[in-house]
Amino acid sequence: MSADACDDCLRRTHLIASLGPWLDIEWRRRSAPTGVLSLPDDALLALDSSGRVALTHARFAPGRARARIVGAGLAAVCRCAERYPQRLRELVDPPAVLHIAGRPDALERNECVAIVGARRGTPYGLEVARSLGRGLAAAGVPVVSGMALGVDSAAHIGALEQAAAGVERQPLGAVDPTAGHVGAATVAAAPVAVLAGAANVPYPASRRRLHERLVEHGCVVSEMPPGFTAFRWSFVARNRLIAGLAALTVVIEAAERSGSLTTADFAAQLGRPVAAVPGPVTSRFSAGTNGLLAAGAGVVRDTSDVLDQLLGPAAPRHEEHPVPVPIEPRLRRLLDAVERGHGGLAELTGDPGATRQVLQDLTDLELRGLVRREFGGRYVRALEEGR
Repeated sequence: MSADACDDCLRRTHLIASLGPWLDIEWRRRSAPTGVLSLPDDALLALDSSGRVALTHARFAPGRARARIVGAGLAAVCRCAERYPQRLRELVDPPAVLHIAGRPDALERNECVAIVGARRGTPYGLEVARSLGRGLAAAGVPVVSGMALGVDSAAHIGALEQAAAGVERQPLGAVDPTAGHVGAATVAAAPVAVLAGAANVPYPASRRRLHERLVEHGCVVSEMPPGFTAFRWSFVARNRLIAGLAALTVVIEAAERSGSLTTADFAAQLGRPVAAVPGPVTSRFSAGTNGLLAAGAGVVRDTSDVLDQLLGPAAPRHEEHPVPVPIEPRLRRLLDAVERGHGGLAELTGDPGATRQVLQDLTDLELRGLVRREFGGRYVRALEEGR
């Protein structure tokens, strides 16, 4: 790992980290959150009337900052560097330094898709997120998200399932639309997680194993230095980076005041497309996404819809769709019941004497990849490409 960020960018990052508590107050006072982090150093220092932050800022030692970064197992790239992600430069307040756990080259891809949504996702939303993550990774498209509970983690898990399978695809950004073919080199899509706190510390802590797998197969990134603990404003600031890294933002399940909608707002401010997965009109978890659709966001039903909106319907791509396998009428009735939300064993077995057969049939459907057993024993429909 190398921390070759320049002194000025390291100093700017240290200043913002030192002002964490003050920024929490300032962020809520402003109608445009991005206005805070674009302030010059003097204006930021003025937020602390005690002068303590100014004193520590004057004593900042770039060498010690680099040592802490390397000691935490991170790489660091600043916005003065050529390999700084070009898409982030379009932000009004691009972060001075990106701290990276894992593979820095994972940030070099332009055709990334952000998948965000509710922290308390329903089985439907979590399965859609997982399926889209898996399908996009299979198509060579990196998934960007926030590693939060719910939809974010499900999308990352889906992408990592594909990475663990060792399936490699030609990156879509390398497709030559004039030639109409895919080049020879192939690479696996590397997922990217953006954290509100330090990149080397899993957040939430319960996602430690997911953090390890993301570092192994892709990268975890933060604009804040090692040792930084996230404040409320940090999560909204994190969302602007998710939108900034992505060419397309997809929202899966969001209430009317969901924080994930801020990611869609940032994407719209950048002039980048926003798409959403439709949900039941009776569910408050779908109010935000259905609102996006009513306002003109693209409709996402499966991975193909995402790829169409990312590259256009005529763009060449390297996908594989399994051929749907016909199933027996008895299994079809059971699958229909699961799709209607009757996923508990008691709901699926009206006759106690039929429990054994129903369990065998559920196992059959699970082996075919048509249903999946959730925590607690409920079964949900598994969304497979090519349904």
